[in-house]
Amino acid sequence: MDLEPSDRGKELRDRLLEFMDTHVYPAEPVYREQMAAAGDPHAHPPIVEELKAAARERGLWNLFLPHRTEWTPDPLSNLDYAHLAEITGRSTALAPEALNCAAPDTGNMEVLSLFGTPEQQEQWLVPLLEGEIRSAFAMTEPDVASSDATNIQLRIERDGDDYVLNGRKWWISGAASDRCKILIVMGKTDPEAPRHLQQSMILVPMDTPGLTRVRDLPVFGYNDREGHCELDFTDVRVPASNLLSEEGSGFAIAQARLGPGRIHHCMRCIGIAERALELMCRRVTERVAFGKPLSEQGVVREWIADSRMEIEQARLLTLKAAYLMDTVGSKGAAIEISAIKVVAPNMALRVVDRAIQAHGGGGVSDDFPLAQMYAGLRTLRFADGPDEVHRRQVARQELARHAG
Repeated sequence: MDLEPSDRGKELRDRLLEFMDTHVYPAEPVYREQMAAAGDPHAHPPIVEELKAAARERGLWNLFLPHRTEWTPDPLSNLDYAHLAEITGRSTALAPEALNCAAPDTGNMEVLSLFGTPEQQEQWLVPLLEGEIRSAFAMTEPDVASSDATNIQLRIERDGDDYVLNGRKWWISGAASDRCKILIVMGKTDPEAPRHLQQSMILVPMDTPGLTRVRDLPVFGYNDREGHCELDFTDVRVPASNLLSEEGSGFAIAQARLGPGRIHHCMRCIGIAERALELMCRRVTERVAFGKPLSEQGVVREWIADSRMEIEQARLLTLKAAYLMDTVGSKGAAIEISAIKVVAPNMALRVVDRAIQAHGGGGVSDDFPLAQMYAGLRTLRFADGPDEVHRRQVARQELARHAG
């Protein structure tokens, strides 16, 4: 099993590392200044567009699509992209969007490229691929346990040449931004159908009458720039031509959407952990307590050693999952995909927590990025399925090996 990137992947990795050093890291203080000056947590600072233009000039654009389309005639493998996703995780506020590889747009573009009609692709996929607009994916609901997607209650009912939507969604990432122009909404079209055929997905423009942003939900007090919104759908009417694929295909589309996305999330977690470890090592080298640098304290050395070992373990498992997706497909890699979704966020949280401890009071302040890193990572133990659901999948497969 060769987990190294291809020659093309290595060349892109080198190009991306150079772009991070020359453009992304220097842009981080500029980004913070522009956000503070805007006075709006959902502003779109000019530095982001500058980075997008610079990335595109370097061929670092739309690298995430793993299948061949008219827009990606020579796609990267999941394994090649995994190595790049880790690097972007070192600056999550800037790097993914600079490359037009930010969630939830990546998953939405995959869905539109696989299941969209030519008209849907022209209207929504093309501007997304061009980085002109943003999008959101509306599945999670406040009134049901959305870890079981068959629980979804929002109704999508046919009415002549239209569909009418009624219900509520929340934690809809990206929906607070004025640049978010389109939602992919999962809802129930036929409550009497078999459980996995009751749901459908449909395109809903954000300016559709009856669609209301109820509130933006902060995470541990932090407001994400693109937001996490609660949305209300009251008699939201869209053309029947906005349906993705066919009625009853919503669950299957959701499963197709989540496989590559979990690789992206987990590799970015590893990038976050690497940066947190770097900050920790720098801090403990500079600080003195009880007559010697913190880096000479035995417990601190254990933190550093454990962090390095755990990062390497998580990286190897995630790269294995990406390799299997390329060689045997998402179905063949299902257990590894579930495993990494538990392992990577939990590992990154441990590393960031140690880095916070090493920084003392500064670690829980906004003088360092660690507190915000922790808040963002903690949400990933829910996003794309909570830990418990993925552990259930792994345990079920393991038990099946030993069934009589």
